[in-house]
Amino acid sequence: MGYLGLFAVTFLSATILPFSSELLLIGMLKNDYSVFYCIIIATLGNSIGGLTNYFIGIIGNPLWLKKLGVKESKIIKQQSTIQKYGAWLALISWIPIIGDPLMITLGFYRVPFIPFLILLVIGKATRYLAVGWMFF
Repeated sequence: MGYLGLFAVTFLSATILPFSSELLLIGMLKNDYSVFYCIIIATLGNSIGGLTNYFIGIIGNPLWLKKLGVKESKIIKQQSTIQKYGAWLALISWIPIIGDPLMITLGFYRVPFIPFLILLVIGKATRYLAVGWMFF
């Protein structure tokens, strides 16, 4: 699959599809692929996947939650959390199960894009640096 495969898998693993990019990354690093290129490509693919989730959220409208029957108290709690932490939540986008829907939520509530993008890339890069560190 090579680097293109790594990009595709890391992109897909950042969406709500169940993929594990770390296993492929470890496999590539064990087979003498460049640690530097692998970390860069994995970070890029996973970050673009996170951006995709953010833009899916942007398409949404918070008023739809009421129409879907979500309780007002839950909506207020969500908004409060997003307002309190804002773009900083993008740092934890790599956490399985909660990270992907969280990126959609950040887009849904229109967290400012530039801080979101910077923190998203930092979070994703930290994840892959931690995996790659075992091979330095």
